[in-house]
Amino acid sequence: MKSELIVDVQQKEISTALLEDSRLVSLQKESRNIAYAVGDLYLAKVHKLMPGLNAAFINVGYEKDAFLHYLDLGTRFNAYAKYLEAAFADPRKVPDIAEYYKTPDIPKTGTISDVLEAGRTLLVQIAKEPISSKGPRLTTELSFTGRYMILIPFTDKINVSQKIKSTEEKLRLRQLISSIKPKGFGVIIRTSAEGRRVADLNNELRSLVKAWEESIAKLQRSAAPALIYEEETRAVSLIRDIFSTSFENIHVNDAETFTQIQNYVAMIAPEMKDIVKLYSKDTPIFDSFGITRQIKSSFGKTVSFKSGAYIIIEHTEALHVIDVNSGNRSKAGNDQETNALDVNLKAADEIARQLRLRDMGGIIVVDFIDMSKAEHRQALYDHMKEIMATDRARHNILPLSKFGLMQITRQRVRPALDIPTAESCPSCYGKGEIQPSLLFTDKLQEKLDWLVNEMGISNFKMYIHPFVDAYIKKGLFSIYSKWRRTFGRKFKIIADESLAYLQYKVIDSSGKEIDLKEEKDISSSNQSKKRSKAKNRSKEENND
Repeated sequence: MKSELIVDVQQKEISTALLEDSRLVSLQKESRNIAYAVGDLYLAKVHKLMPGLNAAFINVGYEKDAFLHYLDLGTRFNAYAKYLEAAFADPRKVPDIAEYYKTPDIPKTGTISDVLEAGRTLLVQIAKEPISSKGPRLTTELSFTGRYMILIPFTDKINVSQKIKSTEEKLRLRQLISSIKPKGFGVIIRTSAEGRRVADLNNELRSLVKAWEESIAKLQRSAAPALIYEEETRAVSLIRDIFSTSFENIHVNDAETFTQIQNYVAMIAPEMKDIVKLYSKDTPIFDSFGITRQIKSSFGKTVSFKSGAYIIIEHTEALHVIDVNSGNRSKAGNDQETNALDVNLKAADEIARQLRLRDMGGIIVVDFIDMSKAEHRQALYDHMKEIMATDRARHNILPLSKFGLMQITRQRVRPALDIPTAESCPSCYGKGEIQPSLLFTDKLQEKLDWLVNEMGISNFKMYIHPFVDAYIKKGLFSIYSKWRRTFGRKFKIIADESLAYLQYKVIDSSGKEIDLKEEKDISSSNQSKKRSKAKNRSKEENND
């Protein structure tokens, strides 16, 4: 199976798409200036206690208070609390964690008021990003994540990933980490550490310990609320957990991000450094690899798959409902039960893909086509478990109920990715009336004239729909060549599949979008709607 990672760096966000045999299986989008991301450390203050919930609301600087449950304090909270007290008492030095990690644990059945009070300063970590109307969810069980291991302060335990099957390798890694880690730190050895050299593991362990020491030093000179530790650059943190030695290529369209990713790959897998490639063509990178088209067809309420069958996906706050339909599928010679099993198995493949693609979490209820045979229901359940085995998010799958419903719970740490596939009209901006399509090229010419002759801008790119691009570049003496002769070779016109039919955008030489909307373009659509309603009322009165 050919695996490729495509990284699209835009002015405001970074998108990563994972392709397997050119098929989109994972898509992640993150703002380049995102705050309160999973793994970030904040110095925060307890706002108020909620004994009924056995939790506290914490001020981390977000518009809504964050949530910290008693169980998220961790059993090592006493050691954590004494260490912070020492750090605040003497800002001139970072305390030695080895002096505190043996402090007795707090009881698992305790109450929040036993250990916290309003106004107390804490070092907290984002466990779940803000979702919908909720603030971030926090933990004081701090951790620092690397490629090969996770460093956990205030404990001395070493755990090895269950996905490493070799008993000898587990023993080797456990003994190796035990010999090199400092006292007071626990380590979770990740699957990617399997077979790695001592030097690789030691280098990463030292870098994680250094990150901890630098975080404490910054904490000592900060006032709450404040960001104390931020994970690596957005691009590197996005690919860290999905990076695999099976990748054949990583394409990046930004030079700075390309360097960051190449350096990261060179550090963790030097032999794979050359798979990171800089994409420098004018065509949008997602268009070039066929990702834009797949996004348009894979998101939305209805998703079709093989043989005319389709699934319908509905979302609520904490529940996702998926309905499987056979559509116009028909196979001569097959009975209804066999057809139902065939459709359900193919639907299961698409559902597993959609869960990863949209990062759907919480409770997922799937209404499969009814099957009367118990062996068919068991075959569907076994198939779903098999194809979900590669999903990195923690999940649990229950067998089909007597009503043909399958319940899936999947870890949710971020909002589900929702990309609207319906396009609003780019010409009328909701007014309901547009200029004649035939005059659209005249409008583009006016914009070019204004940019070149009035604003004096050069080396810019205008992106338009592929149909319009084909029209203006048609023939030897095309409209495009005429514009280039008139205004000089100060611009390029490029097709972009993500744009609507009469939509366009202009990007300057620094990569920033130029706003070309005029007042007449964005005038209130309500006035137009009111005029339309008045006309309709007038017609009705005349008819009466």
